[in-house]
Amino acid sequence: MFHRFWFCLCLWCLDGVDALMSVSVVEGDSVTLESGVTEIQTDDLIAWTFGRPETLIARINKENVIFSTSDGDAVGFRGRLKLDHQTGSLTITNIRTTDSGLYNVTIKRTKTHITNRFSVTVYAHRQTSHTSGSLLIVLITAAGSLVIVPVIVLFCICRKHRDAGQVNLQLTHL
Repeated sequence: MFHRFWFCLCLWCLDGVDALMSVSVVEGDSVTLESGVTEIQTDDLIAWTFGRPETLIARINKENVIFSTSDGDAVGFRGRLKLDHQTGSLTITNIRTTDSGLYNVTIKRTKTHITNRFSVTVYAHRQTSHTSGSLLIVLITAAGSLVIVPVIVLFCICRKHRDAGQVNLQLTHL
C-alpha cells in the first residue's frame, strides 16, 4: 500500500518536469525550438522566455487569439521570431551569437503545466578554405601581372631600339 502511494506521489511530482535540450546552430541560420505540443488547445497559455533573468519574448493565448512575438523586440529579436500557430514552436531566423543562452517554453493547460528548456549555442560563421583558396589565386594573379607587364614593356623598348639600330646600319651602307 505504502509503495503504491509513494509511486503515485512520484508520478504526480514528475508532471511537467522538464529536460534540458542542447541545440547548436551556425550564425545566420534559422533554428526551430519545438514546444512539445502537437496541437495547441483552446485553453492553452504558452510563454517563451530567454536568458537569465528570464525575459518574455513570445506568448500565445489561443482563446483570446493572441500570437505575439513583439515582447522579443526589447531584447534584440525584432522581426526574427516566428510562432507556429498549430504547435506553438518558436523559430528564430538569422540567428546571432548574442542569441546563445537558455530558452524556456511554459505551457499552462487546465490540469497540467509543461516546461521545456533549451540551451542554444550559436557558433560564429567560419570562413571556408574555398574562400581562402580563391583569395590566394587572386593574389598570385595580381603579383604575376605586376611582374609580367614591366617585362613586356622592357621587351618592346629593347626591340624598338634594336630595330632602330638595324635601320641606321642599313642607311650607312647605302
